[in-house]
Amino acid sequence: MKYNPKKIEAKWAKVWDKKRVFKVDIKNAKKPFYNLAMFPYPSAEGLHVGHIIPYSGVDTYGRYLRMNGYDVFEPMGFDAFGIHSENFAIKKGLHPKTLISQTTRYFREKQMKRLGTLFDWDREVNTTDPNYYKWTQWLFIQMYKHNLAEKKKAPVTYCPSCKTVLSDEQTEVREQVTVCERCKTPIERREMEQWFFKITKYADKLLANLDHINWSEKTKRAQRNWIGKSEGINISYDVENTNEKIVCFTTRPDTNFGATFIVLAPEHEFVKWVLKQKTLSNVILGSDSDSRIDSGQARMTNNTEQLKEISSYVKKATTKSEQERISEGRDKTGVFTGFYAINQLNHYRMPIYVSDFVIGSFGTGAVVAVPASDIRDFEFAKEFNIPVKRIIVGQDGKTGEINKIEDVCEEGTLINSEFLNGLERHIAAKKMIDYIEQKGWGKRVTTFKLRDWCISRQRYWGPPIPMINCPKCGWNPVPEKDLPVLLPFIKDYKPTGDGKSPLAKNKKWMKVKCPNCGGWAERETDVSDTFLDSAWYFLRYPSVDSAGPASARLARSYSPKAKTRTTLALSPTLPWDPSITSKWLPVDMYIGGNEHAVLHLMYSRFVTMALKDMGYIDFAEPFKRFFAHGLLISEGAKMSKSRGNVVNPNIYLDKYGADTLRMYILFLGPYDAGGDFRDTAIAGMYRFLNRVWTLVTDHGNFVITEEIVSRDLLVTMHKTIKKVTEDINSLHFNTAISSIMEYYNVLSSVASSPHPPAGGPKNPKFSCAEWDETIKTLLLLLAPFAPFISEELWSTVGESSIHNQPWPIYNEKLLVEEKVTIVIQINGKVRDKIELKTLNSKLETEVKKLALESEKVKTYLSGKKMVKTIFVPGKLINLVV
Repeated sequence: MKYNPKKIEAKWAKVWDKKRVFKVDIKNAKKPFYNLAMFPYPSAEGLHVGHIIPYSGVDTYGRYLRMNGYDVFEPMGFDAFGIHSENFAIKKGLHPKTLISQTTRYFREKQMKRLGTLFDWDREVNTTDPNYYKWTQWLFIQMYKHNLAEKKKAPVTYCPSCKTVLSDEQTEVREQVTVCERCKTPIERREMEQWFFKITKYADKLLANLDHINWSEKTKRAQRNWIGKSEGINISYDVENTNEKIVCFTTRPDTNFGATFIVLAPEHEFVKWVLKQKTLSNVILGSDSDSRIDSGQARMTNNTEQLKEISSYVKKATTKSEQERISEGRDKTGVFTGFYAINQLNHYRMPIYVSDFVIGSFGTGAVVAVPASDIRDFEFAKEFNIPVKRIIVGQDGKTGEINKIEDVCEEGTLINSEFLNGLERHIAAKKMIDYIEQKGWGKRVTTFKLRDWCISRQRYWGPPIPMINCPKCGWNPVPEKDLPVLLPFIKDYKPTGDGKSPLAKNKKWMKVKCPNCGGWAERETDVSDTFLDSAWYFLRYPSVDSAGPASARLARSYSPKAKTRTTLALSPTLPWDPSITSKWLPVDMYIGGNEHAVLHLMYSRFVTMALKDMGYIDFAEPFKRFFAHGLLISEGAKMSKSRGNVVNPNIYLDKYGADTLRMYILFLGPYDAGGDFRDTAIAGMYRFLNRVWTLVTDHGNFVITEEIVSRDLLVTMHKTIKKVTEDINSLHFNTAISSIMEYYNVLSSVASSPHPPAGGPKNPKFSCAEWDETIKTLLLLLAPFAPFISEELWSTVGESSIHNQPWPIYNEKLLVEEKVTIVIQINGKVRDKIELKTLNSKLETEVKKLALESEKVKTYLSGKKMVKTIFVPGKLINLVV
C-alpha cells in the first residue's frame, strides 16, 4: 500500500477523537504535567506556517512526556478580544462578534485540529466568552480593592487612526517614524485619564525572581532591561535667575565635576513652565567673552521664535515611541531652552536643553550630562558645540582633551575633581553621594524604567472595565454578584476618536445605579487591554468544565437580537477550582515567541504575584519553564501580511500532510532560532517519510542472519535512543530528527543486503525478533514528531495505540560499538587500512567512500582509471585500476 497522508491522517483523527485517546483526567491525574503553547489571535485569514513552530514543538515535547508516563495536559484557546480582531472586522465589514465566530471555527476545525496535537478542545478558552471575561472583570476588581488599580492622567501612546491608546509593543518604526503596527499611522503622545495597574509596586520582586526561574537568559535579560533598576542619587540644581529647580537622577555622581549641560525630556514640567513664558528676555545670557557658552545660545535676538522652536520640537517628540527615542545610533536632536542651571560643586553654568532621548517617566525626566564619560552625552555635546571636560583617566593613561568618541572614558581614576582626585570611580561615587547628601543638595534613590500598566482602551471589542462613576461617591467597582458586565451589541462599533469608547454611545447601558448610595451614575466606557485577557488565561484552562458546575446561573447574551437566554457556566466565587489549581499549577512548560518576552510574560508574572499576595493562589511565578522558539522566515524576512510573504499551512497539509509539515518545521534549525521555509526542502521531508513507510511495509519479515550484524544493530539502536531522548529533553528537535534519519539509513542499508536463501536463515538461532525490535524502536522515536504515520505503521507491527506505549529505554552496556579493520588493496596489493564500526564494515558504499578518502590511496590512484571493485564484507576492498 502506498503512503497516503491525507487518508491516514483523517482516519486516525477520527479514531483518536472517538476513543478519546489523549483525554486527561484532570482531577485524578497521578503524574500531572501542564504543557502550554501561547494561544493565537483568531483574526485575519487564519494561521500561517510560522504558527506551526510553537504548536509542533510543544506537542512533540508533550507526546514524548506522555510516553514517559506523565499525564500531559495540553490546552488551547483563542485570544479573541482586542484591536487585532476589531480592525480585521472593520476591514471585512463585519461585526466583531460575527467575525470571531467564523475565524475561531476556521482556526480550530480547518487548521489546528489537522495538526495531530494533544490539544484538549473540551477545555477551550475564548476570551470573548462571557464565561471567561466575567473573571477578567473580577480580576480587575480585585486589583482595585487591593489598591493596585487607579485612574490617573498620564502621557500615553495614541494612534489617531485606530483612535485608541496603544502599548509600546503595538508600535513599530518605519523610515525613522514610529507608527501603529496595525494601520501604520504615525503615533502621537497624549495626556489622558486612563486606568493603570500598579505593576511598579512589584518591580523589585519581578526583578529578584528572575534569578531563580528556569527561563532562557535571553528572555530574562530582556525583562531585566525592561524593569531597568538603577541605584543612584537625585541632585537638585537651581535654575539661574528663577525660583525653579531641576532634579536630575544619576548613577554616576562621581563624574559631576565634569557636568557641562542638562537635558530635559519634552514632557518635563520645567519645559511646560518655559512654554508658558511670553518672553525669554528675563534670562541673563552668557557674554561673548564666556567661552563656555555657544554663541548661538548667547545671542537669542528673537525670543518669540525661540519659544516657537521649543514648542515645535516638543510636539514632534510626541510622534515617536519611547523605544525609538532611546534607540542607540540615532542622531541626537534637541533645542536650547535659554536657561542655565548651576552646578553647586564648581558653580559652572550648565545650559538646559530639551531632547527626546530623555524619557519623562525614566528617573526624573532630567539628565545631568557628562560628555567626557558618557557616549550619548558626548554625541549630544559635539552636535551642539558644548564643552567636554575630562574627569577620568582610564587604562590608557590619557589625561588630555577628549575630541573623539573613542576617547570617552567611563571607568578609571578621577582627575580634575578636587576632593575625589586619585580615587577609583566606584569609591568616588560613594564618597560623592555622601558629600551631596551632607550638603543637602540631593538624596539617595532607587529608580526603575518599568512604568505602570495602562489598562484602558477606547475601543469596542473588549471586556468593559467594571467600574461605576458616581457624582457623589466617585469610582466604585461593580458588585461581584452583577458580573459579568456584558458587552452590549452596538451596530456602529467603530472608534470615535473623541477619547471615548464607542460604548459611550449607548446611554441606556451607561446609566446605572451607584452600588454605594443608590443614586444614578455612569459605567466606565473604556474596555480593558487584551494583555489583561492573556495575563491569567493559563489559570483558567484546568478548571474549564464543558458541562459547567451545578451552580451555573442564567445570564443574558450580550446581543439584544438573541431571543433565547444563554446558560453560562459561572462559578459563584473564583475563576478556578482551588484543588485543581494546586494540582496543576504553575505551568510546567510554556512555549511561545520571544517577541512576548517582555510585556505578556511580565504582566502574567505580575498578576500571579498579586493573586498570591491576595491569598487566592499559593505560588508566585506562573511558569516553571519558559522556552522562546525561533521565528520562521520566508524570502529572508519574518512572515507578515504587509510583506506579502505569509504562507498558508493548508497548502502543505493538503499536499504533504501534517506529519511532514511538523517534522520539516522542527528540522529547519535549532528550535530557538527558527529557519527559512522553502518548498523544495519540505518535499525532502516528505520523501523521508515515504522511505520509512516503504521500509516498514516491505521489510516486515526481514531476517538477520549474522550475529555480528545483530549485535552492531542493537548498539546503534540504543545509541539512537539515548541521543533522541537527550535532544528532546533539551528541545533540540532538529538534531533529534537527524539522529532518527541516521538510524533509518542504517536499517535501510541492512534491509537492502541480500536476503537469506529460501531454505531459511544460515544461523537458525537468529530470527526476526531483533529486526522487529529495531523497527518498533524507529516508530516509537518517530511518534512524537509524526503522530499519524507512526500510528498507522504501528498498527501493522504492534498492539494498542503507539501513543500509549512506553518510551524506549537505552542500555548503557550496549552503547559500546565493536570495530573491525578493513584492508584496502589496489590491484591486489595492500596500500592502507581503515577501522570502522562492524555494521558499517558490511556496507560496500560506506567502505568504498572511506577508502577513496585515504591520502595513501589517492596517491596510487592519481592519473589512473578504476575499472572494478572487489568487496569482501567485513574484511577487504580491492580497487582494480
